[in-house]
Amino acid sequence: MSFLRPYRGLGAAPGFVLGLLLLAGPVLAHGTDDHGRQKLPLGDGRISETPKAGYLMSCQTRFSPNAPGASAYGDWLQGDTWIPALKPVVPGQVEWPDWRLSVTVEGDRRVVRANNLPKHASGDFPIPRSSEAFRYDRNPNSIRRQDVLLTLPAVPQVAGMPTCVPMGMVGFALTGVAIYNAVDARGEDAPAHEIQDACNAHPQQQGQYHYHNYSPCLTDTAGPAGGHSNLVGYALDGFGFYGLHGEDGRKLSSADLDACHGHSHPVLWDGQMRAIYHYHFTEDYPYSIGCFRGSVDPALLRRGPPGMGAGGRDGMGRPGMGPREGMGPREGMEPREGMGPRDGMGRAGFQGPGGPGGRGEEILSRAAAGLGISADTLRRAIGPPPPDLAAAARQLGISEDSLRAAMHRAMAGN
Repeated sequence: MSFLRPYRGLGAAPGFVLGLLLLAGPVLAHGTDDHGRQKLPLGDGRISETPKAGYLMSCQTRFSPNAPGASAYGDWLQGDTWIPALKPVVPGQVEWPDWRLSVTVEGDRRVVRANNLPKHASGDFPIPRSSEAFRYDRNPNSIRRQDVLLTLPAVPQVAGMPTCVPMGMVGFALTGVAIYNAVDARGEDAPAHEIQDACNAHPQQQGQYHYHNYSPCLTDTAGPAGGHSNLVGYALDGFGFYGLHGEDGRKLSSADLDACHGHSHPVLWDGQMRAIYHYHFTEDYPYSIGCFRGSVDPALLRRGPPGMGAGGRDGMGRPGMGPREGMGPREGMEPREGMGPRDGMGRAGFQGPGGPGGRGEEILSRAAAGLGISADTLRRAIGPPPPDLAAAARQLGISEDSLRAAMHRAMAGN
């Protein structure tokens, strides 16, 4: 049986006592139902404007109940809990042999380059009309190759105070998949409401395939074997994401972690044991991250997908708050082609030689073609004016002379 979905209001925690909120907060317990199936607390409404354990400190706190998302809910949602084993799964085993990911340390930076195709098989997207999953979620989006370029601190430091997380990408997994925060475009618990594939993932409007919670397709051999979980990804502040297991192999919950969903102790980091802050995935909300404990490059929060975690405008039309996750066309409409992201400052097109759009966009496209990369990749590397070609060249992994030569050839029309 399925039901139309009601909208649950959002809660906010007034006041800010950093020390207490970082270490404490009401975290809902979870257990099993009468049949021994795992039962998790529903995260709806657990959004805060301050760091609070068991909550998501989201930059966006106002959401529309009419935002796209799952169209109905079923018997896996039971009051203020949900039972993952009862939720339908998007069918299919689609392989992605062209998946690509490289993570390199270049000076004091860690550079992630990927095409956002998964290392593992995915479900069939758009969700097949004949499937049970389609009864509840009519996600019309296809998985599409993205150009991901993230430049992170190689040895991140804990910031003076935590900061909010955007909608959209908050990190990137070593399986080549983006990591999003815990909520959907309506501000509700995404893993509980949205129908995902067997790897707990699905694509959004631009085709960016992503997780909201822990994926059984992440590679963590140490945790299930009784040790501390392996590194499975990086957050946008540079700190690592580790799997479900902490020290001595104990499976963690939100109650074991601070308000940002992490803690500090020695872990394997770049091949050596190092005492460093890190995040953990847990089975309960907010699943991966509650807030950023380190400093995030503002450029990563300004730029929209594909490739960057936060889009130019949020679901309420405000700049800098991230894309509306799950923003696919409604049932009966085809996804719009060719609608690339804005440059993160609300401007359509490249503002380079010749001004915004027009001639400047032509130059950018020719230069990108000459370098063998996409125009979006080059646009993100160059960033807003005035362009820093030296920094752009480092991000692209080429020499500054090569980049300048490509730009000159493009301006000359060659």
